[in-house]
This record gives sequence, structure tokens and C-alpha cells, in this order.
Amino acid sequence: MPEPPALRPIILGMTGASGADYGLRLLQCLLTAGWPVQLLLSKAAQIVIHMETDLHLPGRPRDIQRVLTEHYRCDPDQLRVYGQDEWTAPPASGSALAQAMVVCPCTTGALAAIANGNSDNLLERAADVSLKEGRKLILALRETPLSVIHLENMLRLARAGAVILPTNPGFYYRPTTAMELVDFIVARILDQLDISHMLLPRWGESPEPR
Repeated sequence: MPEPPALRPIILGMTGASGADYGLRLLQCLLTAGWPVQLLLSKAAQIVIHMETDLHLPGRPRDIQRVLTEHYRCDPDQLRVYGQDEWTAPPASGSALAQAMVVCPCTTGALAAIANGNSDNLLERAADVSLKEGRKLILALRETPLSVIHLENMLRLARAGAVILPTNPGFYYRPTTAMELVDFIVARILDQLDISHMLLPRWGESPEPR
């Protein structure tokens, strides 16, 4: 019997927006589901992770990769972490196949750079590649209120094929913890990626007894 085709990696970019738990929880869910992940961390993202969580990451991408692999207990070949200036990394080229890309959380600065095709770092270039290759690009924007500039950039990207997914959780399932609010957004992202999950009940389903 031939072996099933290998899964294409999902590119996960994390910027310096508040809401590091959104990206880290998504990373955990992807790894647990068996997906290979290429993680692109901005320097600001590393600072915010240190500020908002108990996870302390080293400075170098390979060291971050080792720490996260141990933290999430995933296969060593499942996670790759690339620095912002690693232009020879696979996400920099459309010839390197990927399933999709998610920027979570996404700053309005990253939103603007992607909307204008700046490609000044690996994360922006990877997003540009996703758009030009017609691959799914999900931007989990974390900002409020939004200016006209932000809204115009969102519209421009939506017209280019990106999915704009603001980190605005719902409350109909009566969350009682901050992590349940995080899971609401992560669940919406996993739905967009067509990855099954059981993070929370869907509309019309009875919630689990507490």
C-alpha cells in the first residue's frame, strides 16, 4: 500500500499585538492535530509572549524551536521556527508548498504592510506569497477601535482573498474563563483551515454540563 501524502505545513505568524495566548493556543492545537507548523515570530511577539504568559523564549529561532518542541511534546520534525531575516526559509518562496498561513495575533502594522505588499521581513513576505499563490491567508486582527486606515487595509486584503478574522469572541456558550474566550477564536480559525476540533459547542448544540 502506498503511504498517504504528507501534510503540507501551516505557516503561523505571530506579531506583537496583545493576545499572545491566541497564537500559542492555535500552535498547540495544530501540533496536537498532527500538522507540521512553520512558526514566524517577530521580536515584538517574543516580548509580548514574555509579558502576557509564563512562557519564556530564548532569542535564537533554533533555541525557540527546541523549547516549544519540548513544551508541547511534539515530534521534533513537526515544528520549524524561522527568524525574520531568514530569506532562504521555505515560507519566502511560492515554490515551497504550504497548506495555509495564519497571522495570529496580527497588528495593524503587519496588516498595513501585507496590504501594501511591503515584504520587509519573512512574515510579511510569507503573507505576500500566500496571496500571490492563491493560498488561504487568515489575519486574526487584535486592535480596537479601528481607524479608516485600518478598515481600508482590511477591505483591500479581503478583496485580495485574505480572511479577516478579528479576535472578537462570542458569549452565547457562557464562557467562565479567559481560555474559553481564547478557544472561541482558535476554533473559528481551525474552522477556516478545515481542521476538526472539539474546543466548544457549536450553535444549536447543547453545551457540556459544567
